[in-house]
Amino acid sequence: MRTLTIATRGSKLALWQAEHVKARILELNPLLAEVDLLVLKTKGDKILDVPLAKIGGKGLFVKEIEEALLDGRADVAVHSIKDVPMTLPPNLALGAIMEREDARDMFLSMRFANLDALPPGARVGTSSLRRQAGLLRLRPDLAIVPLRGNVDTRLAKLAAGEFDAVVMAAAGVKRLGLSAPCMVEFPETAMLPAAGQGALGLEYRVDDKEVASFLTPLDHEETHLRVMAERGVLAGLGGGCQTPMAAHAKVEDGFLVLEAMLADIDGKRVVRETTRMGASLGLETAYGLGLGLADKVRRNGGEELLAELLAAHDQ
Repeated sequence: MRTLTIATRGSKLALWQAEHVKARILELNPLLAEVDLLVLKTKGDKILDVPLAKIGGKGLFVKEIEEALLDGRADVAVHSIKDVPMTLPPNLALGAIMEREDARDMFLSMRFANLDALPPGARVGTSSLRRQAGLLRLRPDLAIVPLRGNVDTRLAKLAAGEFDAVVMAAAGVKRLGLSAPCMVEFPETAMLPAAGQGALGLEYRVDDKEVASFLTPLDHEETHLRVMAERGVLAGLGGGCQTPMAAHAKVEDGFLVLEAMLADIDGKRVVRETTRMGASLGLETAYGLGLGLADKVRRNGGEELLAELLAAHDQ
């Protein structure tokens, strides 16, 4: 009987995600002998005192895991889609995307009910330039402080009084069952989510058809469609951690509705565009929709903004 090995990071959230995938694989494939976890520490896990934008971006969380796939130590990798770079190694595929959790960002505080309740100059922790831009657009008086580390580490810093509030992905907080005295999700109109936020992707070697057959039933068609559209936006804009950008798709009345946002780091200049297509038109069409929306963003002020952001990052 076949055994499978899942490569994962070692944080509580990553382990929860890997155990969730393990349980689903075993549930759907009872003839599998065993599913093991290979826990790896990535460069992004080791360097916690520098913002992601300054050390290479989100790809730092997947490189070591992909190497374990390529050299045969693992058969499957579980990723938060928002951490996966647009270009994968040639021999690997992101073939299954599981049903999405809450894609929104969440405000958490020990004593302030919401963003509006924060006093002027309040310290708000976030790990993302996208969230920084969104927060400063809504409250330019806030002091945005870089916050790295695992979800529970960030909440511990909040509880210790290092921050008046923190902003994180709602999905991670909910998956781990964590809480703070004051918690509220940002509506998408106020804070557009990152592409792929809340969704898990399963990566494997393209030549391992047996593994692909084990994972295909875990794929969630609507989530996959939405994520492909969002990643099309990132591909079209050349997105990375150095650029405050967002893309979020949803299915409404038989249409895939896709929204994209590009901003400067203080949220003063924002380009936000929307498009749609029939939700039954397929993954490649959804990806193309994202590319087309990215082009629209570029034409409506995004090109100049991207050039300025790149120049500022290179300084």
